[in-house]
Amino acid sequence: MGTMDTPVTLSASAAKRIATLIQSEGNPELKFRIAVNGGGCSGFQYDFNLVEDQKDDDLVVERDGVTMLVDGLSLLYLTGSEVDFVEELAGSMFVVKNPNATASCGCGSSFAV
Repeated sequence: MGTMDTPVTLSASAAKRIATLIQSEGNPELKFRIAVNGGGCSGFQYDFNLVEDQKDDDLVVERDGVTMLVDGLSLLYLTGSEVDFVEELAGSMFVVKNPNATASCGCGSSFAV
């Protein structure tokens, strides 16, 4: 299944960073979970975690040997998004390029729909 077939995609740089994080944790069973939670300065915020558990309703996105999980509820807000990893002078972080977001804050971790 190609990346175009999935509602949420993972960039090559994000996959590479996730692989590095999993390697540093020393647990190859870990998966990268992205969730959308209420709160944040624009109404919703993204939550990134490394987890072992995969739920039945998770969207599973695989790229370059890493697995990203998106729960069913978060998927409603994330459809069409790409998860990317950027390294800038201000720091390196995961960012979500979300076409559904109408407003986002400067920190890039919260958004409104």
